[in-house]
Amino acid sequence: MPDITLIDAIRQAMDEEMARDENVFITGEDVGPRGGVFRATMGLYDKYGPDRVIDSPLAELSIVAVGIGAALVGMRPICEIQFADYIYPAFNQIVNEAAYIYYRSNGEWNVPMVIRSPYGGGIGGGLYHSQSAEAFFAHRPGLKVVIPSNPYDAKGLLKSAVRDPNPVMFFEPKKGYRLIRGDVPEHDYTVPIGPANVSRKGTDVTVYAYGMMHYYTLQAAQMVADQDGIQCEVVDIRTLVPLDTETVLNSFKKTGKALIVYEDNRFLGYGAEIAAILSDEAFEYMDAPIRRLAGLDVPGVPFAHPMQDLFMPSPEKIASAIRDLAAY
Repeated sequence: MPDITLIDAIRQAMDEEMARDENVFITGEDVGPRGGVFRATMGLYDKYGPDRVIDSPLAELSIVAVGIGAALVGMRPICEIQFADYIYPAFNQIVNEAAYIYYRSNGEWNVPMVIRSPYGGGIGGGLYHSQSAEAFFAHRPGLKVVIPSNPYDAKGLLKSAVRDPNPVMFFEPKKGYRLIRGDVPEHDYTVPIGPANVSRKGTDVTVYAYGMMHYYTLQAAQMVADQDGIQCEVVDIRTLVPLDTETVLNSFKKTGKALIVYEDNRFLGYGAEIAAILSDEAFEYMDAPIRRLAGLDVPGVPFAHPMQDLFMPSPEKIASAIRDLAAY
């Protein structure tokens, strides 16, 4: 299998789905001849033409609104929001329209659309190019929320998202676009939306993460294994909604200790829901306090790299948190 980057796997998924189904099209800012700001759609305009790779106005609300309308008449739009920070003008369309249409129509109308967007810090992007928006959308029933952490899952999950009959929010860790590499089959395959993945088995501490933080967590788990003999079990959440509570709970029941890592602000971040589920449904297995390691509760990720590093979890910070938890 070819060893490719995360961004290449995402591009492959879109290319294969457009070739498979003529109803699949892409729209967003600069997705056409330029290939997107991160080059996720590079080459697709030349291959499929301007009717299927459509440059949009600088208006996120209209990108999503066009996608909803197209989905309602049988198309399968992939709507790219250039940065997750820009998604808020489309918030009403997503949470009050796309998320509700299947429910309010008693299942008569489907909205088969994907909303892709790069999220997270680590690239020196400052306040308006570094945000994590997943918790806002995980709160709304009617939306699936997916965040891959490696190229294999990125390709397979995106293909599943395109084929899903209702809206999928697909957030991509931009820091990992060209940093994270992995083996990806060239043939058609999918990864199902829903199941989490136990990416590393262990007995001492469970660490839950997704996206870039999962990539860092695997590094931290190897560090504490080599230096301290601590055996971490790592659970890649992958699908935030619907959450695979069975895998989440089974791992905690095995280790009795949980660390939840995410790069969004700590307060009311997605990891708080995992902590609540563990305390509600597996309290008797708890051998230590449930811990969260997340971004600081400040308005945004700073531009200056030293301040950005202070804000964001890192492999070293995760390793330190694992050691503290294992010591209980």
